[in-house]
Amino acid sequence: MHEYELCIEAMTPCGGSKYARREILEVETDSPVEYVKGNAQFPIMDVADAGDMIIITTGDGHGYVTRYTFTR
Repeated sequence: MHEYELCIEAMTPCGGSKYARREILEVETDSPVEYVKGNAQFPIMDVADAGDMIIITTGDGHGYVTRYTFTR
């Protein structure tokens, strides 16, 4: 298992990232993608691996987006 700092940003169609609801957690998981699949409200739309960060974006296709940023 790997330990990550997880930043969850929930955005609405009206507010975007400027008014996102943010939450920071410490999580242990073998797979950030599986973690999000098991805990997300919406399906996964995109996965980006940026070295020390894994960014997973979920959404409903109508403007509600949640971004999960895992940092090692």
